[in-house]
Amino acid sequence: MKKTKLILKKSERMFLKKFVKIGTKKVRAVARANVLLLADEGWENETISSLTRIHRQSIWRIKKRFLEEGLESALKEKSRSGQPKKYRVKHEAEIIATACSSAPKGRKRWTVRLLTETLSKKKGLKTINRETVRLFLKKAKLSLG
Repeated sequence: MKKTKLILKKSERMFLKKFVKIGTKKVRAVARANVLLLADEGWENETISSLTRIHRQSIWRIKKRFLEEGLESALKEKSRSGQPKKYRVKHEAEIIATACSSAPKGRKRWTVRLLTETLSKKKGLKTINRETVRLFLKKAKLSLG
């Protein structure tokens, strides 16, 4: 890794000092601001790492992003792709259709647990859980009560 020298403008330094002290912000954003302030003071990555308890690689990335994309980008988190969707529109339709159908024999109405039990026996929905069913119903504005 190449050493990255970081020099803040006076306005950026003032903004970061104010950013750290005033208001409610995400802890990670404040930590990034502290990294930039310490780097501006000339501290080495290893020293910054021990002071902030942030890994050297992360410090290097924060500095690099500041130099390439600017202050705002260095303070904010990049979006993450997240876990891919497990259930498609056809699954959602199947869940809603089952919830709208009449309840099984011996039951007055569907419950989320009963619906989950029934759906988990169907192909493609073996791993479905109660919370997923509840969220699909909520999204469709369906109430089982």
